[in-house]
Amino acid sequence: MIDVQAIIAATTTFVQNNHGLAAPIVFGLAFGESLALVSFFIPATVLLLAIGALIEASGLHFFPIWLAAATGAALGDAISYWLGFHYKERAKTFWPLSKRPDLVARAEDFFHRFGVWGVAIGRFFGPVRAVVPLVAGVLAMRQTHFQVANVASAAVWAFAMLAPGAAAFKLFGF
Repeated sequence: MIDVQAIIAATTTFVQNNHGLAAPIVFGLAFGESLALVSFFIPATVLLLAIGALIEASGLHFFPIWLAAATGAALGDAISYWLGFHYKERAKTFWPLSKRPDLVARAEDFFHRFGVWGVAIGRFFGPVRAVVPLVAGVLAMRQTHFQVANVASAAVWAFAMLAPGAAAFKLFGF
């Protein structure tokens, strides 16, 4: 069993002690959180919220870390889209998605209901976050529409992940 608390503690301590690596670590976390098939194994949401507090506590600059998170998230979704576009229906059979056909069905329903907005909105809903871009690729959504929704929502999502921790530390000194 993976000890998520230990991973969170070790990662936040590492970032706190290695300021210069904060942006690459945040990029990797956001990338992994957004990449289909990998996102199920990375507790990135909690880590990004904690790192947000470290930004303020450690005197780090918010913008480069936010940019790293947004870029990582957008790149993860772009690769997920490409996997879906390239492998089509076969992409749904890849592990661990093959064990969660209900999740794939929910992502397809979500995508059909909201279209391009589903890509943007889906980024904010837990387990479907990394599956919606894959489904968009499988269903051959126009790449330009996908990328506009992808990049815009990645920027907002990155802010939403990092800003609360930074604001809480600034306001309450956590």
